[in-house]
Amino acid sequence: MKWVAAIPLVVLALLAILFAGYGLKRDPQVVPAALVGRPLPAGTLPKLDGSPGKLPLTAGIKGPVFLNVFFSTCAPCIQEAPALMAMKQQGVKIVGIAYKEPEGDTRAFLAEYGNPYAQVLVDRDGRQAIELGASGAPETFLVDGKGMIIAKHSGVMTPEKADELIQKAGL
Repeated sequence: MKWVAAIPLVVLALLAILFAGYGLKRDPQVVPAALVGRPLPAGTLPKLDGSPGKLPLTAGIKGPVFLNVFFSTCAPCIQEAPALMAMKQQGVKIVGIAYKEPEGDTRAFLAEYGNPYAQVLVDRDGRQAIELGASGAPETFLVDGKGMIIAKHSGVMTPEKADELIQKAGL
């Protein structure tokens, strides 16, 4: 009967070994991109100026477009602002999705760090970002002219990563 008391400890030890094995084999730089190769999810978001905006975001924007999920108090979003501005200067179309924050905060952020976006949409409840497969901010999705997601980048957009994605977009 004493072995019955040890069962929870054995199960706990096996679980610890299982999780440790998974953690040691997992590359922390790999972020799942389940929607790459699939159409952009449909939905609607208001534009920052209050007019209705609609996904797919390629409507009204010719050619490939980058979707950038950001919010004003996100330190990595501030870090990537110069790279996004450089992309805009190269003629790259970027649509910003302001994630779960008041419009005034978004406007202040854009006034301070620059506005690289062809349009800014407001995702008040974060639902559309979840539909896109965003796991945090900043995240950038490359969408081709037909509305297919062809790449996803999680984290700060660096000039090197921007160049890589711009080449992938054929720009």
